[in-house]
Amino acid sequence: MSGHSKWATTKHKKAVIDAKRGKLFAKLIKNIEVAARMGGADIDGNPTLYDAIQKAKKQSVPNKNIDSAVKRGAGLEAGGADYETIMYEGYGPNGVAVLIECLTDNRNRAAGDVRVAMTRNGGSMADPGSVSYLFNRKGVIIVPKGELTEDDVLGAVLDAGAEEVNDLGENFEVLSEATDMVAVRTALQEAGIDYDSAEANFVPTMQVQLDEEGARKIFRLIDALEDSDDVQNVFANFDVSDEVMAKVDA
Repeated sequence: MSGHSKWATTKHKKAVIDAKRGKLFAKLIKNIEVAARMGGADIDGNPTLYDAIQKAKKQSVPNKNIDSAVKRGAGLEAGGADYETIMYEGYGPNGVAVLIECLTDNRNRAAGDVRVAMTRNGGSMADPGSVSYLFNRKGVIIVPKGELTEDDVLGAVLDAGAEEVNDLGENFEVLSEATDMVAVRTALQEAGIDYDSAEANFVPTMQVQLDEEGARKIFRLIDALEDSDDVQNVFANFDVSDEVMAKVDA
């Protein structure tokens, strides 16, 4: 889930202790399987697989599960499913644009799940292309702050193609072109800076500012969408101020 706001960070923290941990594990495993199928089992030659494994390890997915997923994806072990990526577009409450990225072996089930979650939570489906133009595909790297300053991170990544570094409270978010993400991630590693995740995500070009009621509605919709096993990621173009977020958390 990435609404471009502190909510991304809140969600990031919650995911670790979430009751849906099993669901999170399943989605991380699916990412690994697909990355291995697309680019092979060698992580040195498959940066997408490398990043998928790193993210799974950060969320404490057991190594044996990771290894099995790589083998299944690469065809070295039986049982791999034939997943396809499907993007759905729609609008949430308050006209928030929503992009829903599914990774599924059953297109009809995925479409049904998404439609039900949208209609029951104040959303509506939209035609392909009617929402996606409001987003750009970017490399998004989440760096835990620890003792780091924004200048430390900026200094490490600027020459590697990073476009901006945003302060998300407990983390920094490093944005780049999707094609520059591996170079930026490598620059962080070379500078000895740890990161939580590196992914190509859809980042909104403009945002809808939400009040408390609007924030609650969009979070409900996103939770309902993410409850589907077929939904890998939900991207939305909303922003929530710290004050509103504090009320929602309370």
